[in-house]
Amino acid sequence: MLRGVALRVTRPRVAVLSAVHDHPHADTDSIIGVVREDLGEVSHQAVYDVLRALTVAGLVRRIQPTGSVARYESRVGDNHHHVVCRSCGAIADVDCAVGTTPCLTASDDHGFTIDEAEVAYWGRCPECVAATSAASGG
Repeated sequence: MLRGVALRVTRPRVAVLSAVHDHPHADTDSIIGVVREDLGEVSHQAVYDVLRALTVAGLVRRIQPTGSVARYESRVGDNHHHVVCRSCGAIADVDCAVGTTPCLTASDDHGFTIDEAEVAYWGRCPECVAATSAASGG
């Protein structure tokens, strides 16, 4: 993968890419923790630099739901969306409802050539709904 986008294969790059693949929607601190389990000591800056390089190369996608820190995922190039829990912050992927890229047809594109759309669905995850229901005796 790395060579395919003209990036040198290094242990930090492989470790970060693996962490993002194994932990979808992880934040930077979580990725740093996973990488350190694999490599031992690695600086925050090294992980930030690798995440930036992987994002620019198109191997990972950076998302940042409103009110959240940046998160990273390895699912790229398919214009999927996300559902975010308002209570705990859990994030899950959501495929486009119709076809592969129906949301790329804007009501008015203002002359832009649109190649991506971001949609975020907000609500509460099943665990948070169950916890609230159990706490209220319902």
